[in-house]
Amino acid sequence: MSVTREFVDIVEAAAENERLDLFLTKQRSDLTRSFIQKLIREGHVTVNAKLVKPNYRIQLNDRVAVMIPEPKPMDVVAEHIPLSVLYEDDDIIVVNKTRGMVVHPAAGNYQGTLVNALLEHCKNLSGINGEIRPGIVHRLDKDTSGVMVAAKTDRAHISLAQQIKDRTASRIYWAIVHGNIKEDHGSIHAPIGRHTADRKKMAVTFENSREATTNFTVLTRFGEYTLVECKLLTGRTHQIRVHMAYIGHPVVGDPKYGVKKQEFSIVGQALHARELRLIHPVSGEPMQFTAPLPSDMSEILHTLQKYKR
Repeated sequence: MSVTREFVDIVEAAAENERLDLFLTKQRSDLTRSFIQKLIREGHVTVNAKLVKPNYRIQLNDRVAVMIPEPKPMDVVAEHIPLSVLYEDDDIIVVNKTRGMVVHPAAGNYQGTLVNALLEHCKNLSGINGEIRPGIVHRLDKDTSGVMVAAKTDRAHISLAQQIKDRTASRIYWAIVHGNIKEDHGSIHAPIGRHTADRKKMAVTFENSREATTNFTVLTRFGEYTLVECKLLTGRTHQIRVHMAYIGHPVVGDPKYGVKKQEFSIVGQALHARELRLIHPVSGEPMQFTAPLPSDMSEILHTLQKYKR
C-alpha cells in the first residue's frame, strides 16, 4: 500500500509521559483519535523506528513517525440524480447543491452524492482528486445548500484550486442565526481546531488550531433572529457555524453547534452559499453566480417577516 502523507514529531518536555494516541491527536487536529489508534494498530506509526501500542507513554526526544496510507479505492458509480445547474461549459460546471446532499463518497455515503450525480451528468471530470472526489475543488457541508463549482478538466481544477487558496475566488453565505446582532458589520478573528472532547466537532481554540476570519453584515433583524451575510477570509471546516456560535449567535437548525430546542422544522442548519465569484480558468473572464435561497430558509424568513417587531 503506497503512502500519501508522512510526518514526524519530536516529543518535547511538555508532552512527556502522555499516551501516544492522545499526543498525536493533539498534534494533528485534522485526524480523529480513533483513526490514529487504527493507524497505530495497523503498524503505520513508529516510535524511534519501533512499533508500539496506542497506550505507549512517550518520552522526551522520542521520534514519532506517522505514515498515512492512501484511502482504499472505491467504485464510484454514475447515478441519475437531478441537479440544479447554474452554468456549464467544457471546463467547469456550477450547481446549486441541495441541503442534505453529501459532496463526495465516504464511509456511510457511497451513493447519492454530488459526485455520483456529476458523473452521470458530465461524463468527464478532472482526475486530480482521484476516483473518490473527481472534479471536486471545494466542499460544502452535507446540510449546507448553495453554489458550488466543479472542474471538468485538470487545467480548470488547478486554476480554481489556486483561486480558492489565494482567496481570489470569493464565497458569500447567508445564514439565519439566533439572537439580535446589534452591530451592522463585524469581523470574527478566532482560530479554529478540532474540539478536544468531541473529535467530530470543531471549536475556537488556541491549541493545534489554524487562523480563521469571518466577516459578517446584518441584512435583516427579526427581534430574536437575524439574517446575516458572511464572507470567508479563510476556509476552515464548519467555520461560519463555529464562529457564529462563538459570538453567541448560532445558526438556526444547526445540529452540532446550535441550540437544542429549535422553533423551526428545518432539517440541518439554515446556511446557504449564496454567491460565488471566480475567474474562468480558460477564458480569464470574471464570473459571478448566485444560488436562490432554498424553500426551507425562505419559509422561515417569511414567517419571521410576518411577526417582525
